Amino acid sequence: MDFTFTEEQQAACEAARNLFADVTPDGVPSPSRTPGAVDDDFDRRLWARLADADLLSLLLTPEYGGSGLDPVALCLVLRESAKVVARVPLLETSAVAYAVQTYGSTDLKQHTLTRAGRGDLVLTVAAHGRTGHDGAELAVTAHPDGGHWLLDGHQTAVPWAHNADLVAVPATAPEGRTVLALVPRDHPGVSLDEQIATHGERLGALRLDSVRLPARDVITANGAWDFLRDLLTTGTCALALGIGSAVLTMTSGYTSKREQFGHPLATFQAVAVQAADRYIDLRAMEVTLWQAAWRLSSPERATAGNGGPLPASGDVAVAKIWASDGVRRVVQTAQHLHGGFGADTDYPLHRYHAWAKYLELSLGPAAAHEEALGDLLAAHTPS
Repeated sequence: MDFTFTEEQQAACEAARNLFADVTPDGVPSPSRTPGAVDDDFDRRLWARLADADLLSLLLTPEYGGSGLDPVALCLVLRESAKVVARVPLLETSAVAYAVQTYGSTDLKQHTLTRAGRGDLVLTVAAHGRTGHDGAELAVTAHPDGGHWLLDGHQTAVPWAHNADLVAVPATAPEGRTVLALVPRDHPGVSLDEQIATHGERLGALRLDSVRLPARDVITANGAWDFLRDLLTTGTCALALGIGSAVLTMTSGYTSKREQFGHPLATFQAVAVQAADRYIDLRAMEVTLWQAAWRLSSPERATAGNGGPLPASGDVAVAKIWASDGVRRVVQTAQHLHGGFGADTDYPLHRYHAWAKYLELSLGPAAAHEEALGDLLAAHTPS
C-alpha cells in the first residue's frame, strides 16, 4: 500500500481548502438556544460554489462530467469541509452518486449523475443511524410489481431529508435480498415528519406507504447497499477527522495565549500531556481513515479472497471505532482546557462539539462497529 496522495488528490484538497477558507463555523445560531434554530435549508451558495469548482463530481467519470477520482480524494475534501463545519450534503450526494455509477443501470446513471455533479440534484440516504451489519431486516420492504417496485416502511433521522430531491433507501426484498431504491422526496406515498438532531440540524422521519417506483430507480445488484454504507461510514470518519483537527488547533491557540499564574496554559505539563494524547488520537484516526478509503478505492482491494484479508468493511469498522472514540475525546478535552469559555455559545467550539457528538453516533457508535468487527473476524477465521 502507498498512502502518498496523487497530484490529482492533492489538487482536489487544495481546491477545497481555498473554497472553504472564507466559511465561518460560527455563522449559524446555536442549537443550544432553540432546537432547530439553524436554517431549514443547507448553505445553497456554498453548494453552488462547490459545483462550480467541480467538487460535487469528484467521483464521477468524465462521461458524466466528473473528474474520475476515488474515495481518498472525497475524504480529503470532506476533511476540509468539516474544519469549518460546512452545512452541505456533500458526503451524502457524492456517496449516492458513486453507488449509482458503480451499481446502477445505464438509464439511472443518465437520469441522475450529470445533474448531481452540477449540483442540480441533491441526494441523501436513509438508514443513516444503522450500521447495517447486525443481520436484522431493514425497516423498509420492497416487492416487485411487474415493471415496478412497491416500498413500505419507515426510517428515522434522515439527514437533509427536507431539502434533498432523491432519498436512497435500502430495503429488504424477497428472499432476504437488499435493494437500494432512489425515492423522490415528493413522490406519492412519501411523507416526512420533523426531527431535530443533537447538533441542531433538521432531520426527517421518512414514511413510505405503498410507494410505487419504476424498476429503473431500484438498484438490485448484490453489494450495492454494503458498498454505499461503507463509503458513508468512511466519509463520516473523514468529517470527524476534520472536526477533531480544527478543535485541536483551536485549543492549541487558546492555551498558548491564555495565562494563569503569569504563564501560558500550554506551558503547564498537565495541559501539554492532554493535548499530546489528543494529537495521538488524531493520528490514529487519520491512518485508519486512509486505510479504509484506500480499500474502497478498488474493487480488488475491497473484497476478500479465499483465505485472504478481511473485506474492506473490516477496515471501515476499525476507522469508525477510532473516529467515534477519538473525536469524542478531542472535543471533551478541548472543552475542559477552554474552561468556562468553551461553554460560551458565541464561541464556535460549541458548534464543533455538537457536530462531533452527531458524527460519533452516525452510522453506529464505536461499540456497534466493535461488534461488527468481531463478527467479521469470526467469519474469516479458519476453523
